[in-house]
Amino acid sequence: MRLPKFKIPTYASMRIGPKFLQRFMRIWPPYLGAGIKPEYIAQDASRSIVTHKPNILTRNLVGTAFGGTMLSMTDPFFMFAGVYGLGKEYLVWDVGVEAKFVKPGRGKITADMQVADETWDLIKTKTANGEKYLHWFDVEITDEQDDVVAIIRRQVYFRRKPQFVEQLTPESEAHK
Repeated sequence: MRLPKFKIPTYASMRIGPKFLQRFMRIWPPYLGAGIKPEYIAQDASRSIVTHKPNILTRNLVGTAFGGTMLSMTDPFFMFAGVYGLGKEYLVWDVGVEAKFVKPGRGKITADMQVADETWDLIKTKTANGEKYLHWFDVEITDEQDDVVAIIRRQVYFRRKPQFVEQLTPESEAHK
């Protein structure tokens, strides 16, 4: 007996808005279990604020936030910003991360992730001909005293989908 094939829906295919995403991610098991709270996601997803307060279940042996938790705090948000900021014409994928842990994360820590309009212009320029472009986004995770706890760099892959790439013809080349 063959089971029917089901296509697993994605947030893009379901047309989930950023505000719904913010509410959903507060109860999403990996974030709920780690004590990570998306506090704010802008309507265009260009800014996200995520917090974490280590507690008896989520802190490490020395009472501070796990490094992996800090990485998780920033994980999908630059990718979400790309999906919402660029639209269905683009493939967007989170492909890399670098972290520098500056000091122990005690108490409430916050990641304020923002993407400037100029970044979207750069990405559109770099991917106009269908080429891939890898962009690094930087975010500082800060504590309640606004001291930097960690510096996280996220690399996101962007490529314009083939059906949206303008095909260059000899006539269009002559007009350049």
